[in-house]
Amino acid sequence: MNPTFAERPNIIFIMADDLGFNQIGCYGDTPIKTPNLDRLAANGIRFTQAYAGNTVCSPSRVSLFTGRDSRLMHDNSNKVQLRDIDVTMAHVLKHAGYDTALFGKYSIGSQMGVTDPLAMGFDTWYGMYSILEGHRQYPHLLWRDGKKIRIEANEGGKQGAYAQELFTNEAIQYIQQDHSNPFFVLLAYSSPHAELAAPSEFVEPYKKAFSETRYDGMSGGTPSDKYAWYYPTPVERPRATMAGMVTALDAYVGRIVETLVSIDEAENTLIVFTSDNGPHDEGGGDPTFFRASKPYKGMKRDLYDGGIHVPMIVHWPAAISMPRVDDTPWAFADVLPTFAEIAGVPLETVPRVQTNGVSVMPRLSDQPQPLPDRTLYWEFGKQAGDPNSGVVGEIYQAARRGKWKAVRYDVDGPIELYDLGSDPGETKDLAASEHRLREEFTALFENPKD
Repeated sequence: MNPTFAERPNIIFIMADDLGFNQIGCYGDTPIKTPNLDRLAANGIRFTQAYAGNTVCSPSRVSLFTGRDSRLMHDNSNKVQLRDIDVTMAHVLKHAGYDTALFGKYSIGSQMGVTDPLAMGFDTWYGMYSILEGHRQYPHLLWRDGKKIRIEANEGGKQGAYAQELFTNEAIQYIQQDHSNPFFVLLAYSSPHAELAAPSEFVEPYKKAFSETRYDGMSGGTPSDKYAWYYPTPVERPRATMAGMVTALDAYVGRIVETLVSIDEAENTLIVFTSDNGPHDEGGGDPTFFRASKPYKGMKRDLYDGGIHVPMIVHWPAAISMPRVDDTPWAFADVLPTFAEIAGVPLETVPRVQTNGVSVMPRLSDQPQPLPDRTLYWEFGKQAGDPNSGVVGEIYQAARRGKWKAVRYDVDGPIELYDLGSDPGETKDLAASEHRLREEFTALFENPKD
């Protein structure tokens, strides 16, 4: 594909944080209201077999940014950061003349001026820098283009400025600017990750919808659970709050779409909506109650599908006029090569780029073409001293080829093998009967980089 400059679409990639597959209406039976996302899906492509880059935040995001799955990652634990030699999708789109902007959570660059967003291909940056900053819904400080800024509305215990609304407002202001180039916006919300909090207008409709158990945090003087040090503030109605957080995100996505319509840019703007991994149980989060991973097993920190199988909505009226549901398996590593093809950038012309993803551009039209057969792979390395990760030395592995999914928890653990076509919940282990497949996946797990 070699589009002319005028044909190149604007690209808006919207990523929620710890949003489960079944937490938005168009993917199941959730009681959470998400009319704007449902409308995007109804007028675009709703992918049902899409996967995050990993089961926790940092390796999933590095996979997304660099177009690499776990086979090419230098670190598959939650402490991974971008390196100065890494080439990101923002760098790639700069080769096509795009204006690039990041709003929201970053958390994968540890050296200001070396691996911060401005050094990693973004012209404009507003949001959260470190991973711990992403745990606060009413932050006291944020970053604008490498400089700290005070959020005075949240000082002294006040909750006057909700992070997700701030990110949305900044993205809208950017979109409304005069652009002589097409733009790429990465809008990385830090919700519905804990802490659980949202403006009352979104929580109020759910206050009588669910039975509730108060989340105590540190209010009793001792941790109420292993996450309480991260989330010390009690939450009276955690279920209503979680639902309100998701509905708030939906409202903010609706505002982005309305803005595009108002400036006549909706037709040739590609919008992608997804989540960085499966749902969490932190700070009062209750994925079991909401069946947040349904129909899949597990949640965040699992390599069963509940931890990595994510919603993926693609809306692009100029290219997709016949809405559909698409069951093509693909993953975060495929985003960079897809954007490169959409923008007309031959990846062999980009110095130092290294990706093993595959462009899914052949699926983004009204005449979709099949993707090549391949094996998707994930590896999660745990680390010590972090309740987000666990015990040093534990390594989880998973791979999917066609309908077959293999999982191994720890390098000395047994291979589990599932037929996702008949058993999406990974309930019936077929490793004992499928000898050839078990041996093939075992060989991959023993030498994933070969």
